[in-house]
Amino acid sequence: MHTIRFLSVTSLLLAGGLLPGCGRRTSPAGGPPMMGGTPEVSVLTVETRSVELSTELAGRVAASLTAEVRPQVSGIIQKRLFTEGSDVKEGDLLYQIDPATLQAVFDGAQAALAKAEANLAPARLKAERYAELKQSEAVSIQDYDDAIASLKLIEAEILAAKASLESARINLAFTKVTAPISGRIGRSAVTTGALVTANQPEPLATIVTLDPVYVDVTQSSADMLRLRQALASGRMTSGEKEPEVTLTLDDGSTYPETGRLKFSEAFVDEGTGSVTLRTLFPNPKLTLLPGMFVRASLREGTRPNGILVPQRGVSRNPAGEPTVLTVNAQDVVELKVIRAERTVGSDWLVEDGLKPGDRVILEGLQKARPGTPVKAVPFVEKTSGH
Repeated sequence: MHTIRFLSVTSLLLAGGLLPGCGRRTSPAGGPPMMGGTPEVSVLTVETRSVELSTELAGRVAASLTAEVRPQVSGIIQKRLFTEGSDVKEGDLLYQIDPATLQAVFDGAQAALAKAEANLAPARLKAERYAELKQSEAVSIQDYDDAIASLKLIEAEILAAKASLESARINLAFTKVTAPISGRIGRSAVTTGALVTANQPEPLATIVTLDPVYVDVTQSSADMLRLRQALASGRMTSGEKEPEVTLTLDDGSTYPETGRLKFSEAFVDEGTGSVTLRTLFPNPKLTLLPGMFVRASLREGTRPNGILVPQRGVSRNPAGEPTVLTVNAQDVVELKVIRAERTVGSDWLVEDGLKPGDRVILEGLQKARPGTPVKAVPFVEKTSGH
């Protein structure tokens, strides 16, 4: 009875199609179930175009001119004649050092010169008279020689007195400490009444020129060599001696002024393996201050026949090589290994592995497998609607 009851239940299940595996189509040779239809993928047809290349480098702002104000004579500061943090012009009087001692030295040098010049006229007249008397042998040759020697000695004393007077005049002028350059002056390191000494190591104040300013950035020597090789081989062109540079500030905003690359150092830093590049930027509103961190985008040149592929279409194989899936002329998926060394915006710049006319899959990658047929449709960029 149990056997008859089991067979009856089984017959009912089979008749209703309730047993697992019943009622499904299976693929030949026991493969995965066939879903029906050829998968559709969106492809981008590769084409070459002119690509503007730039590189982003970290850098810091530096004043275009910096001058440390130091005294060139010793003395007591009588006055400070500027406002800290203000703009000064070249030649403006900044400090007045007590000139009394140096004024006395100048006056003494003037007196010494006057004394030497007073002795010159009698000595010259005596030498001229002795020259006439020598012709008639009224004086001895020795007396004539002594008169000429006395004249030359006094002339030498005058020259020495003039040099001393000029030195005293220069030192007296140094009691007025003036601005060596135009720019913004910082805080004063001394106050009225302070004793300063000639050429002391600590500056009295520092002046910096903030318009324009330098932005010094560093580039690895490997990137520099890559750029030079690309220019030499013709893969990249650059007709600018001073390429344009744009800045991104530390808060992420874009600096409105455009700068120029002026020069690069002639040596590589042994510690970092990088080369310093100096760029020059106008700074009319004094937005850029020395020491500020920025990111500079340098225009490297133009790739005449560049190939760009959106990053969404590039993946990597287990070896870490970049790969793309393409659709060949028979509408079959192929896996291609490419060489892409850098990005340009949201795209990869492909150096090798693709050619014009290749169709790269951008959408439907999860349905595409190498060697399987697909239906390729042109890729259309989706835009957000409102």
